Amino acid sequence: MARTPVWKSIAATLEDEILKGHYRPGDKLPTEAALAARFGVNRHTVRHAIADMAGRGVVRSRRGSGVFVETEPTEYPIGKRVRFHQNIRASGRLPQKTVLRVEERGADLAEAKALEIDPGAPVIVYEGLSFAEGQPIAHFISVFPAAPVPGLAKTLEEVSSVTEALKRNGIADYVRSETRISVDHASPTQALHLKVGAGDAVLKSVGVNRTEGGLPIEFGTTWFAGDKVTLTVTAEG
Repeated sequence: MARTPVWKSIAATLEDEILKGHYRPGDKLPTEAALAARFGVNRHTVRHAIADMAGRGVVRSRRGSGVFVETEPTEYPIGKRVRFHQNIRASGRLPQKTVLRVEERGADLAEAKALEIDPGAPVIVYEGLSFAEGQPIAHFISVFPAAPVPGLAKTLEEVSSVTEALKRNGIADYVRSETRISVDHASPTQALHLKVGAGDAVLKSVGVNRTEGGLPIEFGTTWFAGDKVTLTVTAEG
């Protein structure tokens, strides 16, 4: 009876552990050196096992970052109404946010143009990370004109939902008036946040939201991890 190649046995063991939930989608596998020590083989044998798993879509190798358990991309619609929590729940996943900063300062030229205010006018900056099932999928920076919602900064420190924060400050509804989507490359800091490699492709979305009366209320830039999200542009939503 022919012996099973050692690399196949390693691949089968790792896949079994993935199926049992020892490594969840998006998790990083141990390094080649650690796996070689665990299985008592050389790194070339481990590399063969990983390459086989990657070829079958079980894991994904990211240059400079390591090997990660593959995930199904999260469907994220972009239409008339873009609501993070609603979109993620609709995909069957649990939404979460981590706040990186909330600050007040003067608007720069791009922000002033998008929000139709004077350069230097006070704005509220909200930066954070968006998660689906505990996996980071996006890094966002939202800028709001301070004049219509002077209490927004304090509210954003209490609730992570922009929709809820605006509602508490008198903005019952808002819609997307424009969106620009392009390909960018993850900065070293974004790579750490999104668990991707520095320089990896990310999808950059720049949009302006307006109140029902047409007032620009949010100028937002979001960088989506390219291998974790599928952006779908809809006519309305």
